[in-house]
Amino acid sequence: MSREGIRVERGVGKREQVEALIYGYAELLDAGDLAGVAALFDQASYCFGEDVVISGSEELLAIMQATVILYDGSPRTQHVTGNLILEFDDDSCLARSRYTVLQSVEAGELTVVVAGRYLDRFKRDEGRWHFSERRVFMDLVGDASRHSRFELTAG
Repeated sequence: MSREGIRVERGVGKREQVEALIYGYAELLDAGDLAGVAALFDQASYCFGEDVVISGSEELLAIMQATVILYDGSPRTQHVTGNLILEFDDDSCLARSRYTVLQSVEAGELTVVVAGRYLDRFKRDEGRWHFSERRVFMDLVGDASRHSRFELTAG
């Protein structure tokens, strides 16, 4: 799957375009398409809370490849995104949502890896919406040892 695979097209309403980006991010990540995820942020920053800021798709891809553990090309996760609130202002949008990451590496085992919030900003250029910023807040952290090569901490 690629960025084009999430079908953000002209002629689709602004709400649907932004939703496709938010939900497409989860779909790409769950498929193990780290390059596709990074491509969503080619004109954006990706931030962990208030401190760590990653600029552009190349830097994000390198960090994701160093961090996310894949099993035969997949992180074996399901990102569940909900409680979506969108606030539009001409050619910009502020989005708030909640996420939960579930993982099953072995049959019969299901783990909650992390739950938190996304604070996203979008811009519209030439009729198409794109991420301009994503801030990821991890509010609750479970067993992330099979998902991340680095320890995840809430806060």
